[in-house]
Order: sequence, then C-alpha cells, then structure tokens
Amino acid sequence: MKLISYLYLAGGIFCGIVANGYFLKISEGFTKIIPSTLASVLIILAIFFLSRAMNHIPVGFTYATYGGLTIAGVTLFGIYKYHQTPNFYGLIGIIFIIVGVFLVNYFGRINS
Repeated sequence: MKLISYLYLAGGIFCGIVANGYFLKISEGFTKIIPSTLASVLIILAIFFLSRAMNHIPVGFTYATYGGLTIAGVTLFGIYKYHQTPNFYGLIGIIFIIVGVFLVNYFGRINS
C-alpha cells in the first residue's frame, strides 16, 4: 500500500509541475480561460493526489516532498521550455531543496 501512496505523490508532483510550469504561465494572469481552467483542474487534482498519499505517508513528509520536487521540477521546466536559467545562487538553492527532500524522506523520523 505504501507504493501506491508514493505513486499518488508522484502524480501530485507531476500535476503541480504541469499546472505551475506550463498552464499558469500561458494563462497570462488568469486572463485566458482555457489555460486558467486547466491550471485550476490540475492544482485540484494535485491536492487530491496529495490527500491520497497522506493515507500512508506522514503529512509533513508528503508536503515537503511535493513542495520541494515541484519547485525543482518547475525550475527545470522553465530552463527547458522558456530558457529561464537561474543564476549560481538559484542553482545552489534548488540543490539544497533536493537535498532537503532526500534528508526528510530517508533520515527523518516521526515521533508519535
């Protein structure tokens, strides 16, 4: 069952990257109806996937992983699609985010 929760988490991350990296950009501040609607639907779907992932993965770990990997994914998408290359400090920050996700998931402990 835990594998299914991680698949839900991956689905949420994917939806978050597509919604934020592509549809929000082309919605032009929610002035275009189709990209705005698709972005909204994908964000709602991402939240649904996160809620399903939280059935077996702790809330903090789920959201930290979603947030961190979505930020990194949107940044990589921006580099690829829009040629928006972050500076040195931005790249270091993204690396820290990814390392933080790794640390939370592999070395973090929950005290209950």
